[in-house]
Parts: sequence; structure tokens; C-alpha cells
Amino acid sequence: MPYLVLVTVLWAFSFSLIGQYIAGRVDADFAVLVRVAIAAAVFIPFTRWRNLPWRLVGGLWLAGALQFGITYLCLYRSFNVLTVPEVLLFTVLTPIYVTLLDDGLARRFNPWSLVAAAVAVTGGIIIRFHKIEGEYLIGFLLLQLANATFAAGQVLCRQLLAKYPTDLPLHRFFGHFFLGAMVLVVPSFLLFGDLSKLPQTATQWGVLAWMGLFATALGMYGWVKGSTRVDAGTLAIMNELHVPAGLIVNLLIWNRDANLRTLTMGGTVILFSLWVNGLGRKLGRRRTERLL
Repeated sequence: MPYLVLVTVLWAFSFSLIGQYIAGRVDADFAVLVRVAIAAAVFIPFTRWRNLPWRLVGGLWLAGALQFGITYLCLYRSFNVLTVPEVLLFTVLTPIYVTLLDDGLARRFNPWSLVAAAVAVTGGIIIRFHKIEGEYLIGFLLLQLANATFAAGQVLCRQLLAKYPTDLPLHRFFGHFFLGAMVLVVPSFLLFGDLSKLPQTATQWGVLAWMGLFATALGMYGWVKGSTRVDAGTLAIMNELHVPAGLIVNLLIWNRDANLRTLTMGGTVILFSLWVNGLGRKLGRRRTERLL
């Protein structure tokens, strides 16, 4: 879990940087393209092209297309029909998708993981809930697709690495993940990119470079590596911890208004969900021991 915690802190800073310097100022498709291109450039020199299971390589390309292709295309477009509070509220369902998809691929059902994910979602809603107004059905559907594909990418990587073990370290073939993302990101920019909204300042270029190198390249590498060392319930819950972490960073650095009461309540509920998940694992082990 240390990998997931470190990446959560890293991504907490990313949300504020995007909101301060990128959102509404730089073309969204270009921003995503730069992030993925930098990440791909980091791993391609180390990438093994031969003597890898073709299902592993193909699965990584698919995971990249899902997690950085479809997810971000839907996420950025949702801002056209939703307010920021609505976007934040509708993203809290990701842990549920992680749990259900992981159980589905493994052909099992772990009710404790689902309960823990639901508790984590409740904590996220407590922190992020705002009154919803206006027409938002299209935006809601876009974000549910984004949530589902982001969860699917995580779960697929986790399952692939467990099913196709290799003596090679992860960085020797993780470049395939970002190449899969490029398959969708490049055409999206060519079709929908706005050349009049390219970065205009050194700060904007610097933020994009930071996002590509740290948040995208190292962040996703750490997240995938960490996901293989925890159970599905913990992975689902960690998807929700970015909520309080991001708000704390934003409050401390940019002094944005935040409701400390709801932040504390929601964060406590999310931490409680980790205990629920741990309890479920203990009960599951005891039940297995009795059967043996």
C-alpha cells in the first residue's frame, strides 16, 4: 500500500495544478496528449518488444486506451455540461466499479469489498456533495463511462500482471500501457484539438511537463505496481482517498474555501472503510480455515 499512498499524495497536488494553470486555458486534448507523450517517452527506451506474452502486451495497450484514452476524453467533455461540483460528485462512484470489475474478472463475489467501497463512496459524497441544478444527465453518463473505464484499466493491469508473471521488472514493459493510450489520444487531438489554446506561458508548459513526468509516468507506474500488492477492496478505497488529500493540498497552498467539518467527517468515513475491508479479509480467512 505504500505505493498507493505516495501516488495519492502526488495526484493530490496535480488536481490543484490543473485547476490553477491548465483548466480553461489550455486545450484539453493537447494537455492529455502532452501528458501521455512524455510518459511514453520515459518508458519506451526501457521497453521490451519481443519475448513477452502477447496477451500481456495487448492487455496493457487496452488498459492504456481505457484509462488514459476513453476516461480523459469523457472527463474533459463532461465539463461542457456540468459544473465543477457536479463533476466532483459524480466521480465518487469509481470504487464501486473497481470492486465489481475485479470480482467479475475473477469470477467471484466478495460482499465485504463491495460494502467497504460503498462506505468509501459515502465518505466522498460527504466531502464533495453540492446541490445539483440544471441539465446534467449527459454529463452524468459521460462521467460514469469515465469512472468505469478508469476502474477497468486499473483492474485489467492488476489481473494481467497476476496472470502473466514475468522475470522482467515492470518498467521494462510498462511503455506498452502508454502506447495504447496514444492510439486514442493522438486522433482525438487531430480531430478535436483547438490550436488557438496551446500553452502560452512557461508556467503552463512547466505544469504540463510536471504532469507528464511525475503524475502520469511515475504516478501510473507506482499505482499499477501498488495495485498488485493489495486486495481489490483496498484498491477501491484508495481511489477515494484523493478526495480529502486534494482538498487539503488546495486549502493549504492556494487557500481555497473548504468546509473543514465535512472534510473531516468524510475523511474519517473513508478511513473507516479501510477497517471494514480489513475486517472482511479476516472473516474470510477464518471461514477458509474452518473449511480446511
